[in-house]
Amino acid sequence: MRVGGTAVRAVAIENFGHRDQLRLLDLPMPEPGPRQLRIRVLAAGTNPVDFKIREGLLRARLPHQFPIIPGWDAAGVVDKLGHGCRLFAVGAEVYAYCRKAIVKDGAYADFVVVDERVVAPKPAGLDFASAASMPLAALTAWQSLFDAAGLRRGQSVLIHAGAGGVGHFAIQLARARGANVWTTASARNHPFVGELGARRAIDYTRDDFVAVTRSEAPGGLDVVFDTVGGDVQTRSVEALRPGGTLVSILAFPDQAAVQARGVTPRYVFVAPHAGQLKKLARMVEQGRLVPHVTARLPLAEAPRAHEMLEGRHTRGKIVLDVAG
Repeated sequence: MRVGGTAVRAVAIENFGHRDQLRLLDLPMPEPGPRQLRIRVLAAGTNPVDFKIREGLLRARLPHQFPIIPGWDAAGVVDKLGHGCRLFAVGAEVYAYCRKAIVKDGAYADFVVVDERVVAPKPAGLDFASAASMPLAALTAWQSLFDAAGLRRGQSVLIHAGAGGVGHFAIQLARARGANVWTTASARNHPFVGELGARRAIDYTRDDFVAVTRSEAPGGLDVVFDTVGGDVQTRSVEALRPGGTLVSILAFPDQAAVQARGVTPRYVFVAPHAGQLKKLARMVEQGRLVPHVTARLPLAEAPRAHEMLEGRHTRGKIVLDVAG
């Protein structure tokens, strides 16, 4: 990717730190290179990884260059094609998971440049904000449940934090696959997760999820999907049957200890995948998958979005209206 002479609006950080590091800046226009395209971003999804990057928690793991524009989820319109692009035309409505090898040029901006091979057509009939809520979270759910855990029809799965960004997609995907879905959620979110397709909701603020699952499914569950980590991840082994799968988006401190309990650990760090985005789009178009956007904020209110994310109790997704 090259940069042009025209300034574009972006929320970026020039140092790691608190939310006050997020500032509205004028930065050079990005120019697409070979097999890249430029998207005029109309909406950008937000995710917990955004504030973790901002705080510098992932600095040792992910190469980065300042200024960093956060945001890995974008929905918008193709604005310019680089040499050799053939998958999309200028004006196409698209969405994409925009993670790159170097964390620098993200989606909290008027324009983002990405490899055309990670881009997919926006789900027909879906507004840009809802589309922007999907890529990272829905791909995480897909890759965790289907690629890593191999979830099949008739199996039982416990999805932790089912009302959250990843969780609310995971419940719907597992249900569509024909699985028997359990989830943890606060009592106020039980009607919500029930509408998504959860057969059994456990109030994590009051009940022990291991005790509940062992009481109602004595043989143990087939799959547990952990999006919380820590003690929740550790104790999830106890909810599984021998030979079951514990899939987590948080790294395992000790995979050998999990395996010693007769359980298969699977760690997932979501990868861009245009083919899976197309499948997710078809599910949306068929009415089998519905993204839930709990808040839409102007781009300049990115610090408020991060504050909400840091609270870790948001239902569904928070999206930035970049075009607004």
